[in-house]
Amino acid sequence: MSEYQYYEFLALDRPLDEEQVRQVRALSTRADITATRFVNEYHWGDFKGDPTKLVEELYDAHLYYANWGSRRLLLRLPAGSLTAKEATKYAMDDALSVWTRSGHTLLDFSVSSEDGGEWEFETSYTLSAFVGLRAELAAGDLRPLYVAWLAGLTVWELAEDDEANYAREIEPPVPAGLASLTGPQRALADFLGVDADLLAAAAEGSGPATADVVDRTALAAFIAALPAADKDALLVEAALSTASPGPRLLAHYRAATIVPGPRGGTGRRTAAELLDTAYRRRTDRSRREKVAQAAAEQARARAAAEAREARLDKLAENTEQAWREVDDLIGRKNASAYDAAVVLLGDLRALEARTGGTADFDRRAGELRLAHRGKPSLMQRFDGMGIPSS
Repeated sequence: MSEYQYYEFLALDRPLDEEQVRQVRALSTRADITATRFVNEYHWGDFKGDPTKLVEELYDAHLYYANWGSRRLLLRLPAGSLTAKEATKYAMDDALSVWTRSGHTLLDFSVSSEDGGEWEFETSYTLSAFVGLRAELAAGDLRPLYVAWLAGLTVWELAEDDEANYAREIEPPVPAGLASLTGPQRALADFLGVDADLLAAAAEGSGPATADVVDRTALAAFIAALPAADKDALLVEAALSTASPGPRLLAHYRAATIVPGPRGGTGRRTAAELLDTAYRRRTDRSRREKVAQAAAEQARARAAAEAREARLDKLAENTEQAWREVDDLIGRKNASAYDAAVVLLGDLRALEARTGGTADFDRRAGELRLAHRGKPSLMQRFDGMGIPSS
């Protein structure tokens, strides 16, 4: 298989200036580069730049995947929108790394080639599928981080790690709404290869999703009650930052008004408990699928048997016409006609077998075999259906 790599960068909060565009252009002559986007596909060779450095200094999002299985999504947010301390609760070596640089929090969602398996190109991605995660995270929706933690747990399970590690690892705070992920969150789960049964098991400990529609009156009352110093800080941020302070304010509002889910800060599950629950769900689902498949096969068999019985009833109305049709089909001397003749002969034999014997059919079929013994292709078909030689 030939090599394939996809690189994409987006500048979302502020476009690159002319000097920065020239700087990026020096890294790739074939890439599609604008003040807000860089994209290139590599079928040979490699990207000359350092994606991590580019996001730390210029871009707000980066997407990478290769056909040997490596996948990476790198997001940069203003530190005031999401602190590294909050995000680090969900960090796991195999799926999510967190650090800060120049007043930003950087989130590195990644799966290595050994963990990710071969890429399926029937489903490809662009950054447009993921950029909504930045606004969700800035507004206090931490589901993307928990999804990344589950991705790390999926890697552990596939690697059959030491079970003692599973018992020691405690899940991070469980955000609400794991059972109803947003489009970008579903894309992230798919991109990182999160096991569907593990996600469903995790959702059992998650409360209902926060309503997307904010009560304007309640929000206004919340803002009015904020201390003057907090309001001043938000205005300063709005004046100095290219990122809107709105998501951060919504995050504060939701944190202050939403009732925590059933597993807010205590009673969190171990990795072992989650993996055991996922295994039970997977086993139950597999059993249900097998039962449904068996029922469907039985239904198809009954329908086929009923259709054949109806066909035989129709055939019984004029069997001599059917024998003449067999002669006509054989006379055409081609493979499709031979196949049709054999099917019709099978029906004639089954029709006679209804009365308890096939002696007359065997006699007439044997005469056919004798009359057409010079047609080897037809003889092979007669052998296949067991028509005896005369």
